[in-house]
Amino acid sequence: MSTPAATRSTPDSRSLGKVAVLLGGTSSEREVSLMSGQGVLAALRARGVDAHAFDPAEQSLWELKAQGFDRCFIALHGRGGEDGTVQGALELLGIPYTGPGVLASSVGMDKIVTKRVWRAEGLATPDWRLVASADDTRAALAALGAPMIVKPAREGSTIGLTKVSTPEECEQAYRLAARYDPEVLCEQFIDGEETTCAVVELGGQDTALPVIRIVAPGGNYDFEHKYYSDETQYFCPSQLPDALEQAIRTLALQAYQAVNARGWSRVDVMVRRSDQQPFLLEINTSPGMTSHSLVPLAARALGIAYEDLCLHILAAARLEGRPVTGDATV
Repeated sequence: MSTPAATRSTPDSRSLGKVAVLLGGTSSEREVSLMSGQGVLAALRARGVDAHAFDPAEQSLWELKAQGFDRCFIALHGRGGEDGTVQGALELLGIPYTGPGVLASSVGMDKIVTKRVWRAEGLATPDWRLVASADDTRAALAALGAPMIVKPAREGSTIGLTKVSTPEECEQAYRLAARYDPEVLCEQFIDGEETTCAVVELGGQDTALPVIRIVAPGGNYDFEHKYYSDETQYFCPSQLPDALEQAIRTLALQAYQAVNARGWSRVDVMVRRSDQQPFLLEINTSPGMTSHSLVPLAARALGIAYEDLCLHILAAARLEGRPVTGDATV
């Protein structure tokens, strides 16, 4: 899978105008968003962009118009920032923004809807059940087999997620997930390699970046091991066989296009140990951009610096169905 020649040219910061980096917000992922946003803010400023921090938890979005912002870099995670709501507000304000539009953002945030779309497109994703009680969760375990993953349908960063192996564990797992969302997803556990693959619009072309293989202590890639631990190992190049690497990149690109994403996203994929079959887990339409984040790591494998990655993402900002006018690259 080739990389567009246009990636050799970086976007022209002079054409990007006054930029708001949306960070923080009110979701359960606020602290991660603050870290992502501060990283993006520093990167854009280092490349000469007139960038400013903007926290929707502290200011009304309508202030974006009043303060004359030309574009928004969305570094919000979770509800209120990654679920189509802020994207809809920016559409009404007429301010171009990074990442997928309203529909793709809302679909991508809902793991159940996403899986239904992927299944309809013939893309491999683990079997699942939508449950409404602890009894439903025990029934799902009997149907899907042990172990099984129980998680909120609309949360990220493994918040509210439990791996259960016995019926006795189901009630506590259901209650934890239901604290974050009334819709709880039970998902078949795939034993194997955990990988992720970002798709970024580079030079006007959707490009699957190199695959990252993730090895967490004890196979437990939870919130702590994602954002704060130095024990988790990330391999990029993935050291997977070339054919498998290409299969994952192709699947990630298909998954991204199936939900009508644009700009950038990151697709999480499990590779089953028994037969090397990749399975789609979820799509992150506003991925993390912290020091531990994975999209910058994959971009570096292509020779794209963090600062230039932020410029590429920002240059692709647009309103739904309406590209930004003006020259975005040099």
